[in-house]
Amino acid sequence: MHTQMLGDTAAKPPWLAVHPLNQQDALAATALRAIVAPVKGKLGGAAARGPFDDVMERVVAPADVTFEADTVGGITGWWAKPARPRKGAAIIHTHGGWFNFGSAHAYRNLVGHIASGAGAEAFIPEYRLAPEHPFPAAVKDVEACYRGLVAKGVDKIAVTGDSAGGTLALVLLSIVCAQARNGGIAPVGAVAISPLTDLALTGESFETRAEADPYFTKSQAAGLVASYLGETDPKNPLASPLYGDTSGLPPIRIHVGDDEVLLDDSRRYVERAAAAGVDAKLDVWMGMPHGFVTGIREFDAARQALNAIGAFLGERLLQD
Repeated sequence: MHTQMLGDTAAKPPWLAVHPLNQQDALAATALRAIVAPVKGKLGGAAARGPFDDVMERVVAPADVTFEADTVGGITGWWAKPARPRKGAAIIHTHGGWFNFGSAHAYRNLVGHIASGAGAEAFIPEYRLAPEHPFPAAVKDVEACYRGLVAKGVDKIAVTGDSAGGTLALVLLSIVCAQARNGGIAPVGAVAISPLTDLALTGESFETRAEADPYFTKSQAAGLVASYLGETDPKNPLASPLYGDTSGLPPIRIHVGDDEVLLDDSRRYVERAAAAGVDAKLDVWMGMPHGFVTGIREFDAARQALNAIGAFLGERLLQD
């Protein structure tokens, strides 16, 4: 089921919203493609960490947010703190980078926008990276961080993440919701931006969006995922949330660009969660590449998506 078909109202499921591409964003996306074309499919390994962080550091900083290094649940990281945060509420944002790169410090500006929009403090854990620390090190770290927030007396927690961090956010959601059935605090909601939900890489969009995606190729994704998984079955639900139990999860919102090889990872996860009775919704942004929300200066779509994410999180964190 492709987005073009889903754009037809008659065929459109209730969990899907498709956002058209405006002319200004189309021009900005074309300019971006020209810049990144020489490196398509080439990002990989520890050598990519510096260049990747440099790109993330360039995200425009929000005006009303301060940043502070801290340790939560034994995991170091950074807080993004808006001027007037809600008491007793927090967001955990697990950063992207295909499990192999990315850092809490480099992500602080982007997460600052999420924190600002939600009116809540957001913590970015410095989870361990592959290949030095393969699966399940990252999962264990984000789980420890969640427990650390609960131990601090935070009783309203939302989980968010982008790309591989979106994977970790959805895995964390399943773990802590299962534990909460025996007592404990379940998250109030989750947002994933372009998550990788199927580490077996079976999504059709690896083929249908192979040319449209300006950044990634299937062989590149396979190498990055292999360095994270090691000998682990890619269909292990703690690695791939698509294969996990989605029943009983709190509300979930996923945002993805239509020009992404990971499009089907988002679509199939929301389809499964909605079928299990979860309040899960997917926003597909036409003409947008992976990570488009970082383009706060360039893309109207990025500003709209971040506003929607902030409003959703703010509403969830206000719930009694």
